[in-house]
This record gives sequence, structure tokens and C-alpha cells, in this order.
Amino acid sequence: MPSRGKKRGRGALKATKEPDLKVAKSEISVEGEEPAPVKTSRKRNSGKTSAGEASVEGNKKTYTHWLMKSEPESRLEKGVDVKFGIEDLKAQPNQTACWDGVRNYQARNFLREMKVGQKAFFYHSNCKEPGIAGIVKVVKEAYPDHTQFEKKDPHYDASSSKENPKWWMVDVQLVRMTKRFIPLAELKLHHQAHKTSGGALKDMALFARQRLSVQPLTVVERSQLKDLQKGKLGRKRFPRSFAEKSTR
Repeated sequence: MPSRGKKRGRGALKATKEPDLKVAKSEISVEGEEPAPVKTSRKRNSGKTSAGEASVEGNKKTYTHWLMKSEPESRLEKGVDVKFGIEDLKAQPNQTACWDGVRNYQARNFLREMKVGQKAFFYHSNCKEPGIAGIVKVVKEAYPDHTQFEKKDPHYDASSSKENPKWWMVDVQLVRMTKRFIPLAELKLHHQAHKTSGGALKDMALFARQRLSVQPLTVVERSQLKDLQKGKLGRKRFPRSFAEKSTR
């Protein structure tokens, strides 16, 4: 599963003057193509949502929980090692780093929606054993990704300018490791079972939008993942057919 997300260990940047954030546009599924704006109704959700729930403004759903992918194993891209696992984040000053290198418009838009204090599951991607390794929180909201301007960086984008940057990043800080590592194979078993039963993980973006390195989570998905790390769902016995499919 290719990842287009956080690529290497670089500490959070010092505060600089930032251009105003633009309103995030609609999601797209094609990488490298700017999404077109979507018209929304003027009707707004006036009701208050409980802590952590997604709210709806017009036709646009906003999220407060996330899953963010990064590569924990060494891989050279244009001569640069793009490795950055949760152990690398732990080694950063104050266990904080900027989440640079995102080059997908939909993933970028999700970064721009993030607010300080929101949490995300740190997912190890493109490795021998992919899965959820820890939890991070947003400590600085979206600002221009400096790597788009650095010609020697593998994520340099000649079409972007400091006056009108295309790519953004946030700063995240490690909250803790998950109580146990949750492997992709196990998540897939639950996803397959929930597709049949209508459970919480039936539409999880990890499987529905696999290429996205930054993905939203619904409240029920987050709740299921929290239970899963505690082993509350891990003891469930799946039909043999599900287990067989997960090994193919």
C-alpha cells in the first residue's frame, strides 16, 4: 500500500507568518488533480454535537478523529530515506514533528481541517507488518509544507509558490503507544465481518480509500479501534471464510 504522507524525521518548524487558510474543497479520489468546488446548501446544523462527533455544515461533514499513515522502514526516494515510524517521532524534541510530504489533494484537505487537540491513530504503512502503532495529537494547525519549495527534497513541487502554496502540513505530538499493535490483517478481518453484519468498520477509509495517507474516522470507528487495542474485540471468532480471505 503506497503511502504519500509523513516521510522523514524533521522537528516541528518555528512559528512563521502564515497565509490565511483557504476553505477545504471537496474530496477527490485521483491523486495529482485539483478538486473542483462543490456547492452546498445554506442550511446549517444548529444543534450541538457531543465531544468527538462529526458535525454537518451544509452538505459537508467535518471530522474530529483521524488515521495518519507513515513508513517505518527505510526506503530511498530520489536518494532520500523517507523512513519515519513512531519510534522516530518519539526521538524528536518534545516528541513533536511536522507531518510533511503529503501530495494528494484529498489528504491535504483533511490536514487543513484538523484542529489543535484532535487525535489521530499513527499507522505504519508500506512495511512488513502494517498496522496501528500509536496515538498522536495535533499541536499546530495547517501551514505551508516547506518541502514543496526545496529543490533537493523528493517532494519538491515546481508549480507551487510561497505566495500561493499548494501543500500543507500540521505538527503532531506523540500521545502514547497503543496498548498493543493492531495489525492490518486483524483490522481486515473486522472490516470484512462488519461488511456482512453492518458493523462500525464496514465503510472504514483504510479499506474504502486505501491510497489516502490521511483519513477521517467516524465516532463509531474510533470507538471500535479503541476497544480493539484493548483486546475487547480481538477475542471474537470469525467465520473461517473471513480468515481465509485475509491471508490471500
